[in-house]
Amino acid sequence: MCEHIHARFVEIGHGLSPALGGALSRLGPVAFTPDDSQPLCERLARSVAGQQLSVKAARTIWSRVEAAAGDVPLMDFLRERNAATLRACGLSGAKTAAVCAIAAEARAGGLDSGELRYLCAADRARHLTRIRGVGPWTADMVNMFYFGEEDIWPDGDIAARNTLASLTSKRRKTIRTAERFAPHRTRLALYMWRWVDARPD
Repeated sequence: MCEHIHARFVEIGHGLSPALGGALSRLGPVAFTPDDSQPLCERLARSVAGQQLSVKAARTIWSRVEAAAGDVPLMDFLRERNAATLRACGLSGAKTAAVCAIAAEARAGGLDSGELRYLCAADRARHLTRIRGVGPWTADMVNMFYFGEEDIWPDGDIAARNTLASLTSKRRKTIRTAERFAPHRTRLALYMWRWVDARPD
């Protein structure tokens, strides 16, 4: 399956620009492995807490949050009354409010992954972004990597958007370019992120 999608991507890429076609060809097939092993509420809270941070910094802050919670279930611990403790763990005021809002939504039954899985990606994103602090980028990441949606182009992701623009044309909207790769636009984002990390000769 990966090889078939890869061959199609290379063909489309060469039709759009030699640079994109060459990059896709050089990277080879990219595997897509979503993971829903965590409760959705925890995954969402951790994603928001780690925004605009390095992986190492995000991991450190979240480990402090988990340590502060101790034996208390995380979704019970993430409450406004513990805001000072959460701030001391390294969360900003805005992120503290956001993770508490996510936990409140979970306690109210609004983050049942089984129920949300029946929604289409767009409706699921609308549901998630109603929660304070959950924006379109976070909803895209959850749709892609938690629910395994194959056809999401995260245009709000600067790295994916800028990389695609640099390999095609900065005058052409990346949303339009990405449409050529439907119904596997999620994999296009994976290619773009891998290209950022690549070390071309």
